[in-house]
Amino acid sequence: MEKMTSKLAIIFLFTGLLLTGFENQTEASGGMLKVEDRGPTVEELQHTLIQMGYLHTDATGYYGTATEEAVKQFQSDFGLEADGVSGPNTLHEMENVRKIAQAVHGEARGESFEGQVAVASVIRNRMLSPEFPASVDEVIKQKNAFTAVRDGQYYLEPNATSYKAVKEAWQGWDPSGGSHYYYNPEIATSEWIFTRTVNLEIGNHVFAN
Repeated sequence: MEKMTSKLAIIFLFTGLLLTGFENQTEASGGMLKVEDRGPTVEELQHTLIQMGYLHTDATGYYGTATEEAVKQFQSDFGLEADGVSGPNTLHEMENVRKIAQAVHGEARGESFEGQVAVASVIRNRMLSPEFPASVDEVIKQKNAFTAVRDGQYYLEPNATSYKAVKEAWQGWDPSGGSHYYYNPEIATSEWIFTRTVNLEIGNHVFAN
């Protein structure tokens, strides 16, 4: 009986350790990454931070102080609590920034940096306006809103400049002058867009309301 009890105790202990390890892994991969976490989800986060220009080391899969500081800087730049923990809000905001950077890259990668910030600003201005949808997805995917979505260039990998342009726009630089629209007058086919009030021109784009 004692041997049986000992065997059961060992089995329960082993099972408990397995479940604990699984729960820790699930917690990490399910939206909460912090210092001392490790694994492929951390490595994916690090690759994102590197692309965005926040992490300047290799992606190791270990959430150390360098990753923590990179996350804090991202959080600070985008108005989140800078605690260095990659929770649901931080990861969601990173995904939003990636989508906006894709739009900027697809629409304006041939423009000056100022022109790219202006395009990012238009997206932000729309999100802040009651006349447009409030979410990143809805603004970017709104019918006929962005040529890059229609022709597939939205799905290209954004570069570091695109990410930097998004950051500058979200920190308050708006070269578009508060515009909600922009277009290239050389290739625009919509008659309606030419009825908008022009604010200014940057590179190949006219910015308007």
